[in-house]
Amino acid sequence: MIEVPIITGLIAILYAIVLTFIILKTPPGEGRMVEIAEFIKEGASAYLRRQYTVIFIIAMVIAVATSFISYRLAISYILGAISSAIAGFLGMYVAVNTNVRTTNVAKNYGLSKALSIAFKGGSVMGLSVVGIGTLMIALQYVMYGGSIDVVNDILGYSFGASTVALFARAGGGIYTKAADIGADLVGKVEKGIPEDDPRNPGVIADNVGDNVGDVAGMGADLFESYVGAIISTMIIAATVFTVKNVVSWVLYPLVVSSAGIIASILATFVVRVREGGDPSKPLTLASIVGAVIIALISYPISTYMLGFDAGIRVWLVIIAGLIAGIIVGLTSDYFTNKDKPPVAKVAKMSQMGPALTILSGFSYGFLSVAIPSVGIAIAELISYYILYSYGGFWYGIYGVALAAVGMLALTGIVVSADAYGPITDNAAGIAEQAGLGKEVRAITDKLDAAGNTMKSISKGFAIGSAALTALAFLAAYASKLGLSLDTLRMRLSLMDPLIISGSFIGITLPALFVALVIMAVSDTSFTLIDEIRRQFREKPGIMEFKEKPDYGRVVSIVTTAAIRRLILPGLVAIIAPIIVGFTLGPYALGGMLFASIITGLLLGLFQGNVGNTWDNAKKHIEEGKYGGKGSEAHKAAVIGDTVGDPLKDASGPSINILIKLMSVVSLVFITYIASYNLLILFMS
Repeated sequence: MIEVPIITGLIAILYAIVLTFIILKTPPGEGRMVEIAEFIKEGASAYLRRQYTVIFIIAMVIAVATSFISYRLAISYILGAISSAIAGFLGMYVAVNTNVRTTNVAKNYGLSKALSIAFKGGSVMGLSVVGIGTLMIALQYVMYGGSIDVVNDILGYSFGASTVALFARAGGGIYTKAADIGADLVGKVEKGIPEDDPRNPGVIADNVGDNVGDVAGMGADLFESYVGAIISTMIIAATVFTVKNVVSWVLYPLVVSSAGIIASILATFVVRVREGGDPSKPLTLASIVGAVIIALISYPISTYMLGFDAGIRVWLVIIAGLIAGIIVGLTSDYFTNKDKPPVAKVAKMSQMGPALTILSGFSYGFLSVAIPSVGIAIAELISYYILYSYGGFWYGIYGVALAAVGMLALTGIVVSADAYGPITDNAAGIAEQAGLGKEVRAITDKLDAAGNTMKSISKGFAIGSAALTALAFLAAYASKLGLSLDTLRMRLSLMDPLIISGSFIGITLPALFVALVIMAVSDTSFTLIDEIRRQFREKPGIMEFKEKPDYGRVVSIVTTAAIRRLILPGLVAIIAPIIVGFTLGPYALGGMLFASIITGLLLGLFQGNVGNTWDNAKKHIEEGKYGGKGSEAHKAAVIGDTVGDPLKDASGPSINILIKLMSVVSLVFITYIASYNLLILFMS
């Protein structure tokens, strides 16, 4: 069955290449449109080159360290890092070439064709993520000998992907939100000029940020979730299962993910809209269609690979994971969609000033955590007991991990819809800066509004899947301790003082990480705002279109500051589990991982949702409610949006990578942690 993921991975990559050629053949327009697009393209490429240079220096150091454990592990680590970088670069390259083409198609052909070209651009990112991930895991399995023993070496692939993802997500988030905050506070609040106004020196940096944060960053994020869920499930089966058909159990998550690739490709064909229609509806429909196709395809796969009884059970687990993913997505949509009650209420409260904007947003943000958390808990319980009744404890744990695979089988279509968002955001910005008129801007704004909703849903999906994936890694971690089941249960008891002490440390780590990322955004924004104010002050002709802003200087300032600031948050995720493991031991580390997952789920869902609630409350007012643009309500909503920016696009999305990377690091070093920690030496 290993041929299936190889073939489907190649199909996804080839289809992404075909879409790329279709996009590049589409005329980009002319004049000011192309000029602006080139600024964005150059800025995004320059930033990614510098970011990945820093990341790969760190990655090489880690690769050398892992080579002392296993040379195959080190090779897989490097392959994981390179795969993540390639997926991010390819997705962003296509995105920065699709944005201006979307604007041009909207200008000449209308909404329907503009949606089509924008979604094709997003699909390149989505299909690259699942295609490269599935193909490379399968090829490594074959390359290392095709036995279950090699799965432990393939763990390095997930480690490399997670390392790149955290630095890329944090760095891209710092860049994009510092640029966004700087452009908004000076442009909208101080100067009273519209968003994406070409007079704003920070506007190009803001457009660049959409690509490095929400395309390359989110792509790397879900890439590592996707491969992490597959590999952690394979490790559990390879480590503790002793049945004759153990190879089928090991390869099953990889084959089911292949079904997700086919479903994602087929689902792209339903993204169609009539002129004057709502683009968000076909985008949402694509996710539902994808889930249905996965459910249909995975049934025969399950029964064929594992037999009827076990096959039915694992199929139900896949369904549970899919439903949990849909619940998380729909909840995020409800709390962040500008046409739903929570956003409307926050917009209404903004009439009374920014304090009520912040307070009402915070309340809805925390409220939005409840349903997804309960949904994930139910999916975890159902998945555990479905397979526990078949084969006992470890089969139940395998079920929990498999639920994450089921949820992430939708990755192809979810990432496609997410990457569509920054493409249309850029398209709207290009239309505004090029002065293309209200008719064109109305189309691009409609596409952009749908993109904001999809970005919100994908962020919720990312953190929800991260919780299940991290639990899968925690289960794999427990399986690698090599203890009997009774001993394992006793040592991982919540009454164990080591577990309790580790849990207190784990609770604080996501909070520490959030603080570091938000401080990085704040400090970078401070520098940027000072530069934008300087340009307005020293070039008074900018406001009358008599002088041109220095976009390049702003891009350079944000790039340098973001690169400098991305290192510390990333190192926390790598160093913390090593320090706890080698000082307090493997059980304290298990407690730390579990507590960080719980805290991370809360903070991740809250930040992602509340930021988008404030963002869309601002857009709700900009459509003419409560005085519209320039009103007191609008000014309050802009402040709310500004507060939410680093939460929804920097610290919030990065948390899901944090909790998984810490789990992967722990899993890689578990053998040494179990044998050589200071607590054991002290007690002896």
